Amino acid sequence: MATRNSRGKRTYRSRQTYPRRRNKYEFKPDPKGTNLLKAIHLTRQQRLQYLKWTLYALLCLFLLVVQDVIMSQIHFSGATTDLAVCGILLIGILAGAEDGGLFALIASIIYWFSGSAPGPYVIAVITLLTIGASLFRQSFWHRGFGSIMLCAGLAMLLYELAIFLIGIFTGRTLWARIGVFTLTGVMSVLVMLALYPLAKAIGKIGGETWKE
Repeated sequence: MATRNSRGKRTYRSRQTYPRRRNKYEFKPDPKGTNLLKAIHLTRQQRLQYLKWTLYALLCLFLLVVQDVIMSQIHFSGATTDLAVCGILLIGILAGAEDGGLFALIASIIYWFSGSAPGPYVIAVITLLTIGASLFRQSFWHRGFGSIMLCAGLAMLLYELAIFLIGIFTGRTLWARIGVFTLTGVMSVLVMLALYPLAKAIGKIGGETWKE
């Protein structure tokens, strides 16, 4: 840096540097402890949504266990209920075409791998019936108990009919057993009526995912 002395001559002195002072707020210390929910940044609404779908999954698992352990030993005129499927269809139609269709796909895959399903084709049958019944209801009826139960009941009966026809073509059943499949569908629809209040209450957790 140039300066002038008393005689007017220019002299130079070296520039002296000083270390830059750091702001005490420049670096934030790591938090001593943190909550797991805060660490993954889940909002209250997201937590409620995860809770709702977890309860739905547990309900379907409970129905599957009851069907395999108890209802598989009880027959009325050769027919029994199909609790896992009626639970998947009811929840899927309650949730709507998009969310319900995805849930039906995942749940039907688990249903197949559980060993209780009649064949891998149930994945496509359950998923397509859930999406189709949901879209049909959303297109023609307002959301309500009557419209949901009507579509869910028809989907259940169509599922039993589809399983029967596939069994006919694969040689696993006879035409004479169509009454057994029909009675199974009717009994499963009656179970849907009993499951509706519980499934509806679970669906209200976190609010509706869509509005009509």
